[in-house]
Parts: sequence; structure tokens; C-alpha cells
Amino acid sequence: MNQNPSNEVRRQMLEDAKTIAVVGLSNKPDRTSYMVAQAMQNVGYRIIPVNPVIAGETVLGEKVVSSLAEIDQPVDIVNVFRKSEDILPVAEDALKMQQKPKVFWMQQGIANEEAANQVRAEGIEVVQDMCIKVDHALLRVGK
Repeated sequence: MNQNPSNEVRRQMLEDAKTIAVVGLSNKPDRTSYMVAQAMQNVGYRIIPVNPVIAGETVLGEKVVSSLAEIDQPVDIVNVFRKSEDILPVAEDALKMQQKPKVFWMQQGIANEEAANQVRAEGIEVVQDMCIKVDHALLRVGK
């Protein structure tokens, strides 16, 4: 039962956001996570790559951290590229952040109701099964 916020609310989220932590960001330019993160960076967002496999590397000009807990600055949106069944630990990590994000965004094809409910219970907006890049374009953010 996917209860995404309305178009207007999602547009406002994207308008207000400045920083996006991208969980599962690949260092391979042909991967969807890379292309989406790069597109969001190109329209002015700061990207914080989160991927334990390549932690310490630089992707899109930003140092990769191994977990959300390592981020010591405000993050507006946590954008997740992980399998639906792997979302719960990511949600739990997001809730342990020093400054909780405003939005927990699961990419297209990804949904986890248990994780969504946990995050919502802490007052964080949840978007499931939607591509942030596509939504940004469709909602004409910043225009």
C-alpha cells in the first residue's frame, strides 16, 4: 500500500532540499545510481555517496562514506538504491543519523512498507518506488 506524498508535497521537498545522501551509489558511470546522482548534482544538489564497498573513493567529486552514520552534516533526502528486502537496515541507519533527514526516498522499483512505517513514525516523509530524477523533471522543480 504505497502512500506517496502528493505531487505538490514532493515538489516542495525537492525545492527545499540541498543535500542528498545516495545509498548504494555506484562508481560505474553506466549504473542507474550513478546517472541519477549525476543528474541531481547537475541541477544543483550536493551529493553524498554512501557505499561501504567503495568507501574512501571519490565518486562525482565527493568522498564516499561507508554508512549514513558517518555523515556529520544535515542531509535533506536519503535516496536509496538497494533491493527492497535490504531497505530496513538503511532505514534504521537513517534514524540513527545525528541530524535526521527530512525525506527517505526509495528509487523506482524499491518499496518496503515496514521500513517506510518506521521512518514515518519518526516524522520523516517517505517516497517509495519513484525515481527522484524523473520526479524532479516531471514536477518541474525550480522552474
